[in-house]
Amino acid sequence: MKTYFAPLALILFFSFFAVPVAFPQSGDPKFDAIKARHDRGDPVTPEERSYAQAFMAHHNQQGAAPNPPRDSTGCVPLSELGAGDYHGEKGGLYPDGGATPPPVHEAAGLKLARTIVPLDTDGHPSASGKIVLITCGMSNTTMESQAFKRLASADHGLNPQLVIVDGAQGGQTAAITAKPDAKYWSVDRERLAAAGLTAQQVQVVWLKEANARPVQPFPIEAKKLQSDLAATVRNLHDQFPNLKIAYLSSRIYGGYATTPLNPEPHAYETGFAVKWLIADQIGGAPELNFDPAKGAVRAPWLVWGAYLWTDGLKGRKDGLVWKAEDCASDGTHPSETGRMKVGELLMKFFKSDLTAQAWFLKPAP
Repeated sequence: MKTYFAPLALILFFSFFAVPVAFPQSGDPKFDAIKARHDRGDPVTPEERSYAQAFMAHHNQQGAAPNPPRDSTGCVPLSELGAGDYHGEKGGLYPDGGATPPPVHEAAGLKLARTIVPLDTDGHPSASGKIVLITCGMSNTTMESQAFKRLASADHGLNPQLVIVDGAQGGQTAAITAKPDAKYWSVDRERLAAAGLTAQQVQVVWLKEANARPVQPFPIEAKKLQSDLAATVRNLHDQFPNLKIAYLSSRIYGGYATTPLNPEPHAYETGFAVKWLIADQIGGAPELNFDPAKGAVRAPWLVWGAYLWTDGLKGRKDGLVWKAEDCASDGTHPSETGRMKVGELLMKFFKSDLTAQAWFLKPAP
């Protein structure tokens, strides 16, 4: 199985803006102009980057005080909250506190999974074609995607025609990927082309997104993220015409955050945005329809991927804990150990999930 890495210079450029890119309008005209050009994908000079860096470092330092690092928040992972309650909202990954998709939804996913076969560059089935899984998201996502790819490239039990492409980009939050004309999408096409692939070969996506610097109380920020995720999955459908399945994850633990980029409880609450989005598709929302028999197809089939959040050192029942050393110095981005934890969770998920096994694992003789 082949994996491809994004150009290093591109990763470094976007990771420079990974924390501040979605900083709200600041009242500083120079900073706001630099940010607007970056968000459009226009060039930013070294001097402008230096100005933005100093500006954002100052504001991140100012915002750090209300978010003291802590080993546990007391929040219960959605996967364990079940029918329990968080500020009036039921837990679980699926409706009514469920831990697994409703049978009808799961059956639809299994049916789609069986149609995932190697495709040529025009998107036609081909014995010598590829099955492309592309990742979608922000800085955390690209860091974790690289760890996932390293693990996948060393695993000889995976489908040799599977290709994983890191489409995630530093600083590209859900508010940006929600825009159909965002520079994000042309960068994805460039990465595919660099790997000798086309958008027509993409059939699976791993999507992990968030928005930067949330400040509003629950559920306001989570509802905004849900809306941006809905727009993002529609954009994914439009960008990749043969896309069938999108596996979604929410944020890792944010309790060690030293900046207001995405601290707790907002990191935890991103799980509700994913849960509500999938529930809307299950409930038949036409703007998320994946079934041509029910009308115009607007989105891929949506399902939870690996659930990544755990309550710091308190952890969860499967033994997953998140330590301070699993984070970079800002407490928000994963360190190398944190990236590998996520990579391992993804590998475990794709190897065990019924909708993934048929195309992710090496075919039986």
